Amino acid sequence: MKLYVTVKNLGKRKNVLTKLGIELPIIPTTLRELITEVVSLNVQQLNDKQQSTALIPFLTETEIEERGESGKIGFGAVYNEQSPDLAKAVETAIVAFEDGFYKVFIREDEKSNLELPLTLNEEDEIVFIRFTMLAGSLW
Repeated sequence: MKLYVTVKNLGKRKNVLTKLGIELPIIPTTLRELITEVVSLNVQQLNDKQQSTALIPFLTETEIEERGESGKIGFGAVYNEQSPDLAKAVETAIVAFEDGFYKVFIREDEKSNLELPLTLNEEDEIVFIRFTMLAGSLW
């Protein structure tokens, strides 16, 4: 199933929202399944990135322009060589959702219950809004 995912950090200055197309192997029937599938896809992409190492990293002019539009130009290096634990990553994402660290919107409707039936259509847009905690000293 092809979906489009947009992630927004409220604490970021740039309001650039990048819509990324993802392909899920199954059709999620609940919000819990959707979060699990998106986390699984991200863990798989990180594992693939860790295993494919370029001898001499370089960026083409097109890649520089695309990354410049999103606000960060880099080689995409992964400095942590440990493979992530999928079960722990899914658990962390679910707990973060339950604790209110991010919200999920599907077709502009907020989804707040992990277990209610979910209807997804091909090429639906899903928006994840992450809330950033303020950091600072109290003294």
